[in-house]
Amino acid sequence: MLQIWALDGIREITPGDDLVRVILDATTEPLRDGADGSLRDGDIVVVTSKIVSKAEGRIIHASDREDAITRETVRLVASRTSPTGHVTRIVENPLGIVSAAAGVDASNTPEGTVLLLPVDPDASARALATGLRAATGAHVGVIVTDTLGRAWREGQTDHAIGAGGIHVFEDLRGTTDAEGRPLVVTLPCVADEIAAATDLVKGKAARRPVAIVRGRGDLVGDLDLPGARSIVRDPVRDMFRQGADEAYAEGFAAGRAAAG
Repeated sequence: MLQIWALDGIREITPGDDLVRVILDATTEPLRDGADGSLRDGDIVVVTSKIVSKAEGRIIHASDREDAITRETVRLVASRTSPTGHVTRIVENPLGIVSAAAGVDASNTPEGTVLLLPVDPDASARALATGLRAATGAHVGVIVTDTLGRAWREGQTDHAIGAGGIHVFEDLRGTTDAEGRPLVVTLPCVADEIAAATDLVKGKAARRPVAIVRGRGDLVGDLDLPGARSIVRDPVRDMFRQGADEAYAEGFAAGRAAAG
């Protein structure tokens, strides 16, 4: 049986806070149904990247969020201006993640500041997993999440941007479906599925930034497993490197140059 619950009682995080201790303190509280919330072997701890960034001091003073986005942009994918003049930029950030605004967040931060993503979310996740395992003796995995949009679909969901001690994919290639047919390309990104599922209990405004997933201990493994960086598609296989308008403009310009 799969169980997912969010941890209550986590205070506002500030630079230098020990997230391992913060999480452990929250797990000592009994669950809302009175059950023991202590970590067990096979549990997966899912942590919103916002508190990881705050603990790691990724808060910067920036009166203009757009300047911070520019500094965090490695490659512009697409840019659109709304009828009201608001500019939305889809960009690749230093982590290789393609998202709106490069992951720069101005919500729930002090006035005049913005929050950047962790420098290395996989390293952050592994450090948390290492600390939690050492403190509890429980063989747990950790996922660090951020909210991203999806191409072709409206709305946003949480995705895994960091992972430690957990298999981020469930490789079903070579197995068969219920009808006995071989599965050739089926590779569910279970880290993203878990990240999205936990957002149902964490919520965006409930101040519950950590959730526990119990019932998928088969996904928990060694700390040196590939992290969430392995989820980012290799540019060689990226069929959608540009927005439609940007690709058209580049092709048009190349055609005119070729025509002399």
